Amino acid sequence: MAAEACIALVERDEGGVDRAFRADVLEGLLQQQKAVPARWFYDARGSELFEKITRLPEYYPTQAETEILQARSREFAELIGTGRAVVEFGSGSSVKTPLLLRAIDPAAYVPLDISGDFLRAAAADLAREFPDMPVVPVEADFMKPVILPAVVADLLKLGFFPGSTIGNMVARTSVDLLRSMRATLGGDAMLLIGMDLIKDVSVLEAAYDDAAGVTAAFNRNLAHRINRELDGTIPVDALRHVALWNDEYARIEMHLEAVRDIVFQVSGRSFAMRKGETIHTENSHKFDRRSQMTLLLAGGWTPIGRWTDSEKRFSLLLAEATRPRNAP
Repeated sequence: MAAEACIALVERDEGGVDRAFRADVLEGLLQQQKAVPARWFYDARGSELFEKITRLPEYYPTQAETEILQARSREFAELIGTGRAVVEFGSGSSVKTPLLLRAIDPAAYVPLDISGDFLRAAAADLAREFPDMPVVPVEADFMKPVILPAVVADLLKLGFFPGSTIGNMVARTSVDLLRSMRATLGGDAMLLIGMDLIKDVSVLEAAYDDAAGVTAAFNRNLAHRINRELDGTIPVDALRHVALWNDEYARIEMHLEAVRDIVFQVSGRSFAMRKGETIHTENSHKFDRRSQMTLLLAGGWTPIGRWTDSEKRFSLLLAEATRPRNAP
């Protein structure tokens, strides 16, 4: 069965620019600590670069998560059952998805992603691999509740959120997203979510500042995207990729640091950065068991299973939508 036509839920202006992208960039560049949300990394080029990152020797999360999906497939099948619609949030290339789909025999697959071209190509590949399963891509910002396609409306659903993308958000935003996922998936849904674990700082920093410079290119591509889509004049050669561990918040931070004083424009508005000033582009929070459980419960999900890879670098958690109660 071929992938069905991609459903687009992204609001664009008359020039085809995502309105939310423009608003987030302009607002972020006006802040004292300049910042742009990490979800805007993922235009077509950014998505390609991220797929390269996942294959780097320093980048352990993909290897570790793949190991869990392969080793624990029988346990997933027993707990999740068959016949659910799998809804993947921020699906990207869906490279790990087939491992889950083979394990649980779902009724349909709905990938959600903000990068439309990349989404459509990945959905077509997956539809060829699973010809008897409906594949319905939806181009949408999954940070908000999404109305799912009619073909899966009456099916029980399993949300799939691999890669520890939840770690890219501060706690408030993470909780909001988990609640939004619950609203999208329904009160009988389950959620399989990846969360990276706290570990040696040298391992963490290497994973976000690889020797080949792919992560640096990925980070700077955000500036290229701003220039291309928002009529920007950012001198990208004046921005240095920085990845550092913030122990107070248990997270790796990525920044674009100005190596000299610069001035530039975005969408007709002027901005300046002094040498050493940064644009904060990504957080990647790391978790322990307790912080994982607290986050899921705050977001309306009750954990029912947890697995780690053999080196205890990464974890996958299965949760079910928490039933409303009137007492503790």
